[in-house]
Amino acid sequence: GLPAALPALPLELTVLYNSLLFTVGASDSAIRGEAEGIRQGLLRVLEACGACGQDLGTEELWEKVLQEVTVEELQAPLHRLAALQAAWWLAASQLGSVAGLFQLLSTTEDPGRAHCSEGQNKLLSMIKAWRVPPEGASLPLVQSAKDLKEILCTAAAFLQGLQELEAGNFPTALSLLLEAAGGFCSKNILAQIYTCLGCCAQRMGKPQTALQHLKRALQVDFQCLPALSHVAAVYHELGETDAELQALTLLYEALGKSPPAAASSSPYFLMRTELLVHAPVLTSLLRHRHPSEVKYLLAQRCLQNGRVADAVEHYLDFLSLLQEGLQQQVPLDGSSALPRIPEVFLEAASALEQAGRHQDAITVCEEVISRTTDLIPRVLRVEERLEQPESSSPGAELAGGLLSQKKESLCCLAWRAAGYLHQGWAWAKLGESKEAVTQFSRCLSDLLRVQLHGSGVKRTENLQPEVEVLQKIRLLSLIGRGAQFLELGRNKEALLDFQHSLQISPGDPAAVSYLVQALWKLNRKQEAAAQWQKFSQSSPGEDGQQQGQGRPLPLYLVSCLEQAVFPHSEPLARSIQDYLGAAAQDTS
Repeated sequence: GLPAALPALPLELTVLYNSLLFTVGASDSAIRGEAEGIRQGLLRVLEACGACGQDLGTEELWEKVLQEVTVEELQAPLHRLAALQAAWWLAASQLGSVAGLFQLLSTTEDPGRAHCSEGQNKLLSMIKAWRVPPEGASLPLVQSAKDLKEILCTAAAFLQGLQELEAGNFPTALSLLLEAAGGFCSKNILAQIYTCLGCCAQRMGKPQTALQHLKRALQVDFQCLPALSHVAAVYHELGETDAELQALTLLYEALGKSPPAAASSSPYFLMRTELLVHAPVLTSLLRHRHPSEVKYLLAQRCLQNGRVADAVEHYLDFLSLLQEGLQQQVPLDGSSALPRIPEVFLEAASALEQAGRHQDAITVCEEVISRTTDLIPRVLRVEERLEQPESSSPGAELAGGLLSQKKESLCCLAWRAAGYLHQGWAWAKLGESKEAVTQFSRCLSDLLRVQLHGSGVKRTENLQPEVEVLQKIRLLSLIGRGAQFLELGRNKEALLDFQHSLQISPGDPAAVSYLVQALWKLNRKQEAAAQWQKFSQSSPGEDGQQQGQGRPLPLYLVSCLEQAVFPHSEPLARSIQDYLGAAAQDTS
């Protein structure tokens, strides 16, 4: 409450500088909001000089103080306070304000020095050009202005590098992040910078460089587990499965031992780089995966690469984690690597089938079927494309909710139908053709709930993703049931199924081959030979194009697609060739 007096202001501003640093250091959390103490200090300076600035914003207040207050004894404490103000603005990503402040500081020192060389970063140039005021022995500082300047340079480079990375300006981001890596920071921040450098190099299409940066991050601080997660992603991109699985295994083990250690920051500095940089993109890049996500990735990668025994082990471990309240522990903001839980069950069933554990696969699928039964309406009317209504149109919120509900119903239907599909193939592998037919029929009966409306109903490439998956399940189920009908000698029923499957996917190689076999068994050999010739004469790319149309299949359907492949191509081809040869001789 004392009136401001010029002789006491250097001490007053130094005490303010130290107290703000103590406050920041004691909180040990990211700086947010305004530094009201700094504003009050500036107003005290103006008051002592007989001026007023109550109505001015913070930037205007600094401009007035630095331009009008020329008392020599106040210059050093004002410059130190300005560095603290810059820290607050950096933490708020107000880079323009920081650059303007250092422009003012440099101009008041030497009007000719405040310039930026071409090709240099303007903000970094401004901070580096600032001359740190000398420290007086009578007024000790809890953190020197020189150290604060170094921290500001590192934080400014790091923050701008993150902004350029998010904007897709990768060369500029790389340059700024490298500048930050050479700056003044703790080990954990240096590891974070190298992790960001790795991500930047990866997005630039330089995976080997990315690996070098990420490995450097782990050398600096092995507790920087996001770097290990990114290492696995780079190896996945390179197709180096062994290295990827090794990285994921290390990550899973590290996550299981203990939570990541607290930041190993230096105890000597109250103001630190980590308190100034908290951009959303950094949070995203450094997100710590939950152990269950890593376990799922291990299972998924093993299944994708044919390591069935390992996949089964990882999937079963993951399913056991579900009993520990997994859904409450994994983030639901879209950042998680986990798919929907029914899909994980179906992938596990697929792995069990491929491992020859057919009865276990049937049990896992039964869990999916029982959990989704009550979630599917009796009839589901679907247009070819469910258009998202304009957000400004009347009833848009209601229409959007109905759209979301319909998509959810389609997903539940796909999971339940896929459960029956997997059970059908599992029973077939067990030699139980009648039970297999029952499960395939249940799958097809489920799919009859969908009433598809719109032109080009049979052209799956025009359908929304959920309906496209349903059409693929229907195709695989028809082929599966038809194959079991052939096993049971019910050749006419088999023929009908293969004809229907070709209506869904004209030219599908498996469906055509099975159709030819059904015709052959029905002694309609001329038709069979004609179909076979037509199929054989189609261009080599056509069938592959038909097979790979649309979006990638869900992983849980890949094994069903493989099981649907016709297994007797060569014997059937020989029989037809012999038939055609004999027919040609009879004609001659």
